[in-house]
Amino acid sequence: MFSLRRRNLSRLAFAAAALFLIRALFFPSSSSPSSSRTFASTTHSTQIEEQNFIERATRPDKWLNVQKHKFLQARIGRDSRDEVLGDVVRNGINDYWDRFQLPYIESRDTASMDAQHVLTAIDQLLSLNGWVAALCPTLVRPFNQNKHDDTWDDIIRQEHLYYFAIVIHSADHFLVDQLSVIIQVAKRLGPNNIFVSMLDYQSTDSTETLTDLCEAVLILLGVPFRIRRVPGMTEDPNAAYYPLEEAHMRNLALEPLHELHQKRQIKFHRVIWLKGFTCPNDILETIKISFANDAAMVCGMDWAEHNGFFIFSDRWRTRDIEGDQFRQSKSSSKPDAVPPRDKVGAARYAQHLPFQVFCCEAGTHVVDPAQSYYKGISYRSGTDYHNLSTTDDAPIRGPDAPCLDSSQAWFCRDLWVRGARDAMDEVDRLNGAVPARANKRELNLVDVAKRDPLMDEARAAAAEEAKQKREAAGGPAIDLDANVGSDYDAMSDEEGGEVVPPPAPEEPGRMAIPNSVFRPARILVNPRCPTTYAGVSHTQLALDLFGNGEDNEGVSGKYVLEDWEGAPESFVCQEQRQTGGRRATKTQRRLGFSIHDELQKME
Repeated sequence: MFSLRRRNLSRLAFAAAALFLIRALFFPSSSSPSSSRTFASTTHSTQIEEQNFIERATRPDKWLNVQKHKFLQARIGRDSRDEVLGDVVRNGINDYWDRFQLPYIESRDTASMDAQHVLTAIDQLLSLNGWVAALCPTLVRPFNQNKHDDTWDDIIRQEHLYYFAIVIHSADHFLVDQLSVIIQVAKRLGPNNIFVSMLDYQSTDSTETLTDLCEAVLILLGVPFRIRRVPGMTEDPNAAYYPLEEAHMRNLALEPLHELHQKRQIKFHRVIWLKGFTCPNDILETIKISFANDAAMVCGMDWAEHNGFFIFSDRWRTRDIEGDQFRQSKSSSKPDAVPPRDKVGAARYAQHLPFQVFCCEAGTHVVDPAQSYYKGISYRSGTDYHNLSTTDDAPIRGPDAPCLDSSQAWFCRDLWVRGARDAMDEVDRLNGAVPARANKRELNLVDVAKRDPLMDEARAAAAEEAKQKREAAGGPAIDLDANVGSDYDAMSDEEGGEVVPPPAPEEPGRMAIPNSVFRPARILVNPRCPTTYAGVSHTQLALDLFGNGEDNEGVSGKYVLEDWEGAPESFVCQEQRQTGGRRATKTQRRLGFSIHDELQKME
């Protein structure tokens, strides 16, 4: 009997020891000083986590809790090779930690002081100001945007989830500022309401070191992230086909978005593609405009400094609602020479109001994943480009061959087609019918909306001007200025560019539903969100664009567009037909765009 009892006690002791070991290995206690001492010499961040300092400071909610779900903070593709002075640096860090930090952080008597030190460090990081974020509150903005502290309260109260995506290619000159902007936005929206995806694509500068800094800051602040470094698609960047690389890298940056949706059923409400220098308030306002208009995409405007003035830069990916390129306008241009060519867009731009476009990307932009990524739309590019490394004989392409333009331009056209298809499916569901073929439908799928009385006059003038041009030229007018570009967006005639021809005449007897019948994709440009680059005088740019900022307060309510145009029947196709990297020659032509035809291809 005694031996049996002893065996039972032994078994209980063994079971308790096993449970304790399992708990120690897989479920470390947050209050166990012994576990802190065990791992202190190897992982300094564990000391902070064991004391729950970050959790006390950030109060993570149930969605993106990095303390509960460690996989939400990941680093992929880090260069793990030993550095020349790596041992010296590590020895110095360990010596400082062991002599000056470890004796205090383990002491129960100084626990409150330790917590306060960490909380102070976190507060300082949340106040991190790069060059941009520090000056943003001093820059003029229309409607006194920077003077109202409660401007963003409505989107902050909603507790939505936001996904920040950054594709970095040798851009160490503004990565720290982008990190500061993310932190400033996280301070308002909550660190656990955002996810940061950084993709370092074949950078050859100090970007990799700066991503180490980003990783450390985001870990301490409890911000979920994935930082990934990937090699280029070719050894020689100039031998690559840039649109294909662009599409591939963007899709890689979106991988965590899809993984969290498919595996954890976590849906983000907006995706923010961060580019260049953009002020936090401008990002928040673009998000607000996106929600107010239920927009598929809202873009800022990209300005580059050139010979002492500023020009609208990103014209490769931007088209107004009539399908034309934006002008290479100065920031101080008169109303008749502003970037958007259509009269309605130009009128709203002059009032600093968001305006509808056929496509955009210029700088930082906000995408609704519910209308795009969660519906299966990804970034893609043309496939029949010419590879200069294989042969010098370029293939002959017909006048109606698909446009070999940027991945963003493909993305915009996919948004238009997908929006029309969704509207058709909604009509079928309301009628209790199985989705039919597009050419058999006789329903008007345009969302009926009240016209904006302020824009009616501009719209009528635009229609009359277009009519006069067609009558004078015997067809669609040739716009010589459409060929002018900035950076590498377009080439002049002397450099091999082309004057954009009018669209080809329609085939006789061809039946197609006009684009105006289909539900429009809601793609907007917010002119109050400028994006700039290194060396740019943001103060002068703000003065050029917004003057003293004292606009009519009553106009600030015009966030919402009341009338939406259908897609244009043609657009300026600016394409890169061959490999050669971003600097490869681009040519232009006008190409027809039929949503009806695109839907037919999907049947």
